[in-house]
Amino acid sequence: MNKTHIIAEMAWGHDGSIEQAIELMKSAKNSGADSFSIHLTDLPNYMVEYYGSGEGKVSAGRENLGVYKYLKDIDLSGDKWIKLSGIAKEIGIQICVMPNDLQSLAFAEEKLNPDYYVVSPACFAEEDMLESIAKIKKKTFFRIGGSYLAEIESAIHIFRKYGNEKIVLLHGFQNYPTKIEETDLSLLKSLKDIFDVEVGLADHIDGGSPLVKIIPILALPYGANYIEKHITLDREKQSEDFESALNPEDFKEFVDNVRAAEIAIGSSSFKELSEATQRYRTIVRKRIVANESIKKGTVISREHLIYKRCDIGLTPENTAYLLGRSASEDIAKDEIINFSNIK
Repeated sequence: MNKTHIIAEMAWGHDGSIEQAIELMKSAKNSGADSFSIHLTDLPNYMVEYYGSGEGKVSAGRENLGVYKYLKDIDLSGDKWIKLSGIAKEIGIQICVMPNDLQSLAFAEEKLNPDYYVVSPACFAEEDMLESIAKIKKKTFFRIGGSYLAEIESAIHIFRKYGNEKIVLLHGFQNYPTKIEETDLSLLKSLKDIFDVEVGLADHIDGGSPLVKIIPILALPYGANYIEKHITLDREKQSEDFESALNPEDFKEFVDNVRAAEIAIGSSSFKELSEATQRYRTIVRKRIVANESIKKGTVISREHLIYKRCDIGLTPENTAYLLGRSASEDIAKDEIINFSNIK
């Protein structure tokens, strides 16, 4: 199978520190991630100041905080995002930007020139946002969590109207964390078949679950070409979005597992047997041996032959060639029958 593109998502996990953001990005690179996903927000254009607190809006333990003030306190300034983008180019990791408003999109395209864009679930019904991103003609990930099929179809239609076919549907949503039973991996194949686009998994199950490095891999046979996973420096510090995040060493193990799974899945096309499978075939295939003692001159019939495992000799598909020929010498029971003792 083709290489799976792995996205390390930081989101708000920088906690307002550019140093932490840089360390997260370098950890993502060292762990084998292909790209690093960031969220850009111009808060006054993204949410009202009185946007209330509550479960499912921010990480656990912060539900009582006013979301606007909390995010404002940890938001990074434009110059810091520019610095982060520059370092990304230096270390060789691609950048995905999820702009939460048109002002952030304009800033990202002018100052950061990211490799990919992400359409936020919050913006999924905004035609002007979709049109603006579509016109840029970069590959774009649609976060489709909480979206109806008709809404997905409409968003894809807008992109195609502007000649942008570089669409990836990212299935999954953040529920701090998302329950395993809400993962619905089977939907990946349906989405791919319905919309004829690439698909991926935005995985948000509990980063402390024993299945956290297994569930995303199960998405590969369903057609996922992309897997997104949150990364954090230390889960015990409970940075924003920590619930579904992996520590760097766990993220690396996760990436290694994906790469091993790709090899195991292989190709659906039949091909020549490998050296290992040829050797296996040689070892396990039965051979033609004498079912009883055969005297010289005896005409070989099917009753004279039996198939048993043996290191050398003719394999069963040669049976028809032997029938009707005669033994050129005495052949003992269980002795191999081949071209040297028949004529």
